[in-house]
Formats: sequence, structure tokens, C-alpha cells
Amino acid sequence: MQPFSKDATSEPRGPVDASVVPRFAGIATFARLPRLDEVERADIAIVGIPFDSGVSYRPGARFGPAHVREASRLLRPYNPAQDVFPFGAQQVADAGDIAANPFDIAAAVAEIEAGARQLSEHADRLVAIGGDHTIALPLLRVAHAQHGPVAVLHFDAHLDTWDTYFGAPMTHGTPFRRASEEGLIDLTASMHVGIRGPLYSKDDLEDDARLGFAIVTSEFVEEHGVAAAIERIRARVGDAPLYISIDIDVLDPAHAPGTGTPEAGGLTSRELLRMLRALADLRIIGADVVEVAPAYDHAQLTAVAASHVVYELLSAMAPG
Repeated sequence: MQPFSKDATSEPRGPVDASVVPRFAGIATFARLPRLDEVERADIAIVGIPFDSGVSYRPGARFGPAHVREASRLLRPYNPAQDVFPFGAQQVADAGDIAANPFDIAAAVAEIEAGARQLSEHADRLVAIGGDHTIALPLLRVAHAQHGPVAVLHFDAHLDTWDTYFGAPMTHGTPFRRASEEGLIDLTASMHVGIRGPLYSKDDLEDDARLGFAIVTSEFVEEHGVAAAIERIRARVGDAPLYISIDIDVLDPAHAPGTGTPEAGGLTSRELLRMLRALADLRIIGADVVEVAPAYDHAQLTAVAASHVVYELLSAMAPG
């Protein structure tokens, strides 16, 4: 296969044509896109990070990237909801996986950071498929190196701003506390969306506010609607460079059973996709979708939802 040369006259190289090669055949890159080594440079690189040693309950998200890629075979080139060809308006490629030490969290975080920095030399923006939420910390370090403090829009059932688990400072429940402490995030423009369920203490909310986050709870969406949630998100983020981090457990377990720490009362997949579509004119500089655990999935419900979430992110990041 000849390498893609991106010049003034060339078009982005898109997915394999499903009318020529059946969707169930061939290599399962994300959305059947070309590999990064098959193009000269990418506007966006999709990268898997199969790491889940930071989980506190159900393991298995290390198998998430492959599971989401498999479900993404069903995606098509045109997104009518956003009126965009996400693979035609920009070069998107699958960069494979960043390998990370499964026995040493600190070593893994360093390896993920190094891998993301290296990929950034070949792609303008990264969209990562996890893996557990620990991976957000090294990805935010790379984003900060490029853009300075970034607004973090964090979709999740959980705050992920706790201090430690069993004395460990880097887990899937701590990335945004560490990111705030390291000065990686914009304390005036960051927000959680979809938070719900029991907490350890009311102090958790006070700590979270001090660390720089506002909150749109799942209950707020239920009571006031998606449009009101979008209004609050956009007012908070403004024109800051925006990093979007999505834990698939922001969705109700009815829509995403295959995850490590499910909580009842979550968003529907339709609500989440609508919120992402409303961000298309913002300065999205990177994203991750994490915590897909295939062993707990049923009929690819979670993987289908996650693949569509990535698709809407890519569509929102397309020029114009």
C-alpha cells in the first residue's frame, strides 16, 4: 500500500469502502481508517491505550481499545447530525496502541506520556481510547505542554478528584486532582458532567470546587434538560483550549453495562451525543474515551456507544 502524501491537491485517505470489502472483513482499525504509518501526517490520530492497572473495582478496560475498534466497523463516512464528513474534511488515522507497563503505574504513566508526545510529532491532535481513567493524567501533561492550561470537560459518573487509593496517588479516581495540582488545567473553565451516586463525604464536593471544577449533575440534566446543560457547559468553557475526557460510565448501565464502576441514573447515549455535537465550534485540542470493559458488555452495547462517542468527537473536531 502506497503512503499517503498530503499536498495541496490530495484528499484525505478515508475508511475502507464497505461496498467493496464487507465490514466484518479486514483489519479492525478504528472505523476501518488507514494506519498512521500509511499516511504522511494526520490531523487527528486515534490511539489505543490498553492499560487498567489503576482500577479500583472491576478490571478489564485494558481490552477496551480492541473492543471499541471492532464495534466501530459499523461507522459510516457522513455524519448527518453535524452535516460533516469527519474523515473527508481532515486526515484521521489509527496509530495503534501505546504499550504501558501493567505492573507499575508510575512507569506506565511515564510511558503513556512519552508515547503521546511522540505521536504528537506526527498528528496535530490525539483522541485516545482507553484503558482506565488513569491515562488522562499523562495525556493532559502533553496537552499542557502544547497549549498551556486547558479547560477540561469531564463526562463521568464520578469526580475523579480524590487524593489516593490505598496510598497510591495515581489511579483512575485521581487524575484530575493531580492535573489540578500540577497546573495543567484552567481552573476557571473546567467542568464535570453527569456526576451522580454516593460520595465518601460532602468534603469531596468542596475539594472538587477548590481544585477548579464546576459540576452539571445527572439530576440537573433530568430536571432542566439537555439544552440547559449545554448552556452551562458552553458558558463555563468559553473560548479556552478544550480537552474532553469521557468515562463511558457517564452513561446509565442500561446503555453502557461494560464498565468498571457502574452507577444507576446516568445519561442516555442520545443525551451524551447531543451534548458533544453542541461543542463543534469550540477549540477542542484533544480527547479520550475510557473505561470500556468488554467482559461486562452485552451484545457490544458499550462498545457501540463508545465508538459513536469517538465519531461525534471527530466530527466536532472537523474544520468548518
